This record gives sequence, structure tokens and C-alpha cells, in this order.
Amino acid sequence: MRISTSTIFDTGVYGMQQQTTTINHTQQQLSSGSRILTPADDPIAAARALEVGQADSINTQYGVNQNSATSRLSLNESILGSVTTLIQNVQSQAVNSGNATLSNSDRATLAAQVSGVYQQLLGLANSTDGNGVYLFSGAMGTTQPFQNTVSGVQYNGDQGSQTVQIGTSRQIQVSLSGADVFQNIKTGNGSFVTQAAISNGGSAMINAGVVTNQANWSASSKNFTIQFSVSGSASTYNVIDNSTNTTVLSAQPYTSGSAISLGTSGASVTINGIPANGDAFTVKPSANESVFTTINNLITALQTPINNTAGNAALTNSLNTASQNLSNDLNNILTIRAANGARINEVTTAKSTSGNLGLQYKSTLSQLQDVDYTQAISQLNQATVALQAAQKSFVQTSNLSLFTYMP
Repeated sequence: MRISTSTIFDTGVYGMQQQTTTINHTQQQLSSGSRILTPADDPIAAARALEVGQADSINTQYGVNQNSATSRLSLNESILGSVTTLIQNVQSQAVNSGNATLSNSDRATLAAQVSGVYQQLLGLANSTDGNGVYLFSGAMGTTQPFQNTVSGVQYNGDQGSQTVQIGTSRQIQVSLSGADVFQNIKTGNGSFVTQAAISNGGSAMINAGVVTNQANWSASSKNFTIQFSVSGSASTYNVIDNSTNTTVLSAQPYTSGSAISLGTSGASVTINGIPANGDAFTVKPSANESVFTTINNLITALQTPINNTAGNAALTNSLNTASQNLSNDLNNILTIRAANGARINEVTTAKSTSGNLGLQYKSTLSQLQDVDYTQAISQLNQATVALQAAQKSFVQTSNLSLFTYMP
């Protein structure tokens, strides 16, 4: 068999190129730490690694979203905590204002202090997350939620919410509607609100009342007036159903501090003090009132001078109403804080789950992609030895010549 010189050269060069390619490939694996440099290295593992890598990237993004949600919800909690403190401050001022030793000037000073709290509360209601997004504007993050106008504080947001995707099938609310937090709060005892007539001249004061039979109350008109008649030392009252303008209880003897039933409505109130002839108290269904209106009404009551017993009774009735409504405001804030706290806990759980899932993804990718350094170094040494052998054999065969053996 004849072997031409060109065949010898071609075969030698090809062999060295093959070994060089193997060495380069192994060196790249060692330097990159991955045994799969191209899909051709392991098609099945490469496809699986791509799938797992994409899942890991999505999970990582969920982690970013979870951190963002935690930050926003924690800011909500901080602001709501400050709102709670301010409302409790106003409650204390309302209680202090009932001190009989205070003068009109003292109450005016308290009114100024409450006005300061009012402004602080308005500022908190317009809080942002630091990026210009308002916390309490619902889904309208770029719209300032509250504006102080001549007719009172107005809400410019909506009832929607901003959400963040924290998992494959879970979005969590991170914003709050200012209407729910500061505005849509029931007055009175939640079922009805009691109020003294402005024209009252006696010292009688009414409490918030209670519903004793919810079914009867639901079926009633929920709109009553208690009208007093005083003759000498005897005081009686009529209970009038305002919806039908009929008297449901007539000429009932009045005893200060005793419960007054509102007919068959399933509700009763208690009036303390001495009413004047013609004094009246109303019972109407609870309506929504903003915390700003409640505080503003308290300020107005504190700024109103007291010159007689009737004025003192009017102040006490106003303070009782304010205290009841402030208690409702506080309960509403605490309920919203509890819901916000539950969302924080949910995000924390999601973060833990995503963290564990991320570790699993990375472990799987490591098994699919990571190079076995011991095996790769052994292959590199083998390829190096093979290259050296190919080079030496090529030198030997390339020097073969007939002239070498001629005398």
C-alpha cells in the first residue's frame, strides 16, 4: 500500500487539530465551570437546563416583587400606626375637654391643639411611598387622595387597589382606599346615631344607645324623636316615629338615667339630666362620616363659648358624639391594620417558599450544568498527552524519505 506524502501530512495535522480542539473545549469547561458550552454537548441536559433556568428567573422576579410588596405594606403599617396615635390623641383631648373646671379660653386652647392634629392627620392621609405614589388613593396612585376645601376634606381617589404579583397565581393588594380608611365610617353605635336638638334648653344628655333586638330594628323605620314635656316637677316624653309622624309611646314618665325604649323597634337610649319643656332628641340611622368631619365637629364644639347650663349640656352631648365616632374611627383603623398585617405575613410566607424553590432550582441546574473538575482535568491531561504523542509521531513520519536510506 502506498501512502503519499500529502496523506501523511493531512492525517498528522488532522490528528493534532482534533486533540487541540478537545483541549480547548475542556479548558473552556474548566474556566466557565459549565460542562455544557453548546447544546451539542448534551442536548437533553441543555434543554432541561434552559427550562429550569427560565423557571428560576421567574422565581427570582417574584422575589423582587415580594420585597417590593413587603416594603410598601410595611410603609402602610407605619403610616397607619401614626394615624392610630393621632386619633388616640384626639380621644384624650375630647375626654379632657369634658372637665367642668375648664373655661372657654381653656377649651379654645384645646381646640387649637386638636386643629394641629387635624392637619397632621391630613398630611398622613396624603402620604406617598417616596416615589410619588400615594398610599391612600386606591388604584389612582398618582392622584392626591385628599384635598381640604371650604366644604370640608374631599376624597379624589377611588375604591380600587394596586396589586403586586408575588407568586404564580397570587396577587396581593399593597395600596389602600382612603375612603375605606378615613371616610366610610359609621356614626353612633353603628346602627343609629343619637343627637340633641340645637334649641334644647335643659341639661339632659343622651348616650349612644343600643340595639336590643336586631330583627325588630331592621324592620323599623330607624328614625325617631323623643319629645319632652315638663310641667312643674313632672317630666314626660313622647316617642315619635318620624317616618309616619305617629306617636308610638305617649306621656311616658321620665327618670334620669333610665333606659327609654323606642317603641317596638328593638332599640333603646338613656338620657341623663333635667330636660326643659320642648327639648327633643333624635335617633337616626348611622351614616358614613369621615374622621376629618368628626374632628372638625369636635373643634367647632370646643370653640363654642358656654354661658349657661344648656350650653354645658350641648357641649357634653357633642363630646359624647365625638368620643363615640372617634372610637369607631379607631376601630376601623385597627381593623385595616390587622388586614394589612395579614398581607405582610402572607408575603413573608411567599418569600420563604420562593427562597426554598430557588435553592432547588439552583441545585438542579448545578447537577445539569456544573463541570466535574476531577473528570475534566483528567480529560485535559489525556488530551494533552495525546497531542504530544501526535506531534512527535508527526515529526517522525514527516521526516521519512527514501534519500535517508540511500547510501
